[in-house]
Amino acid sequence: MRFQRLLQALNKNRARNGSAHDRGKVVRFPENPSGTHRGVITRLVPGVIAGAADLDPAAALTATVAGASYGLSVAWVVLLCFPIVQAVLGVSARIGHETRLGLVRLIREHFGVRVAATIALMVVSVNVLMIIADIMAVSDAFSILVHQPRRYFPAAIAFTVWYILTRIGYDKVTTALAAIAMFQVAYIGAAALATDSVPRLAHGIFVPHMVGAGYVMALIAVFGSLLTPDVIVWQTGSKRESGASFHDQEARLGCVVAVLVSLSAIIASSQMHIANPMSMTTREAAQALSPLGELGPILFAIGIIGSGMVALPILVSSLCFSIAEAANWDYGLSKSPWEARRFFFLICLVLLCAVTVDYFGINTVKTLYWSQVLAGIFIVPILFFILWIANDRRIMKTTNNIWDNFWLGAAVGGMITANLIFFWTEIF
Repeated sequence: MRFQRLLQALNKNRARNGSAHDRGKVVRFPENPSGTHRGVITRLVPGVIAGAADLDPAAALTATVAGASYGLSVAWVVLLCFPIVQAVLGVSARIGHETRLGLVRLIREHFGVRVAATIALMVVSVNVLMIIADIMAVSDAFSILVHQPRRYFPAAIAFTVWYILTRIGYDKVTTALAAIAMFQVAYIGAAALATDSVPRLAHGIFVPHMVGAGYVMALIAVFGSLLTPDVIVWQTGSKRESGASFHDQEARLGCVVAVLVSLSAIIASSQMHIANPMSMTTREAAQALSPLGELGPILFAIGIIGSGMVALPILVSSLCFSIAEAANWDYGLSKSPWEARRFFFLICLVLLCAVTVDYFGINTVKTLYWSQVLAGIFIVPILFFILWIANDRRIMKTTNNIWDNFWLGAAVGGMITANLIFFWTEIF
């Protein structure tokens, strides 16, 4: 009875406050203990969803290929990616928020048209491969769920992406789609069931066995899968349009989820026995969740569908952002198709070409894996420009702190070294 009276008094207080607020203001009610916890959860959930969504089909399948090929020896690079990804996302968002310009446009204005065109070409190359392969991966996932041939789904998926970008608006559906991507946390359960010895697991991660050019290529691919050029272009471009700030807490939690799921995918797939992991099919990749029994392939398929439908609009948009900025077109998802006709026509053209290629039946996993290797190579100059721009007081209102510079510098130096080793071993 006392609780009911307290609840009634609280509701009256909320109604009174709610009717008094002015337009554009947010009324904050007094928080009780349960409300405090609810508020914390409400702030944390977007970060968890963002982390799961960051693991698009390319990231999940690249981790699976790397784990099946080299076991736990590639897992350490995932842990190293956590502070790097967090720093890069934060710095990229701050650049877009303060300058109100996209990355390629900034490079065009301060480093010239040729440099901007080169960076745009790098982003486009990676994105084209990822768009083609992600559509195939989502089609494969639908095929697993409904037991129908893959060829029935690419056109419908591409149309859905087009409709989201041009009619509905990505921001209105991203939370629902990213929530479906959360099914990828099933990798954590599969990894736990596949681990029979914690000391052996720790030894495999922290005392890796490094061999050959293929191993270095796997490291480049895993790094590229967690930090692709499209993520940076989207981060600067979307903050340019929305003007929204980037919250460190959300970024940190999102990175934790992304790293956990990627690491778990490597651990789970390290128990797989496939003769040529790089040529595996999407159905074979689903075996990484075999410790979960018959439910494993279903959870795999749902997670791929959710993450793919979150990633594809970002991939298509960032590709078109890059071309529009390099060509100095009027662009933006917040504009109507009549205001930015070339930009929206480019979206249609990209999706049409991707679907056409998808019907040639190329291997999904191999295409995604090589796209992440390419991403790991091309990310180096992009990180260099991010580091330069973020510390230039002529461009930015605020500059990087010491840790942002440390992790960005470490990423540039580390990836240059890895790429040189890879090319040296491949050539000689």
